[in-house]
Amino acid sequence: MRNKFRLYQRKIGGRYYIHDAETGKQESLGTTDRNQALRLLHAKNESHLQPVMNLQIARAYLMASDPMVGKRTWQHVMDEIISTKKGITQVRWKQASKDHAIDLIRNMPLLQTRAEHLLKVLKTGTVTTNVYCSS
Repeated sequence: MRNKFRLYQRKIGGRYYIHDAETGKQESLGTTDRNQALRLLHAKNESHLQPVMNLQIARAYLMASDPMVGKRTWQHVMDEIISTKKGITQVRWKQASKDHAIDLIRNMPLLQTRAEHLLKVLKTGTVTTNVYCSS
């Protein structure tokens, strides 16, 4: 199978870039180090060939840096936001956190949340839900 991305180096500046063979899009890898550029190229091509495995590898890296990353839920996020507020603002955030639309993701781990989940919360909720979710 042909690789989706190929590597090249620009003469001016010596920065490495990848070229997407399907779309023709070019993207800087932000490095002039050939070994680092090759690692990034291989990671891009591998992620294209095995997206599910790549997601598992990414989760493993995240878990190594923060063991709680796989367990943190949206309720935890809301509790942390509320703890940073004071007075009437804290009262408003506590009320907003009780919104039933948020129940759709409340106990969902952050890493498992997809765009569709957040859109469903916004569609289910009211204007107030949208205001607090975009804050």
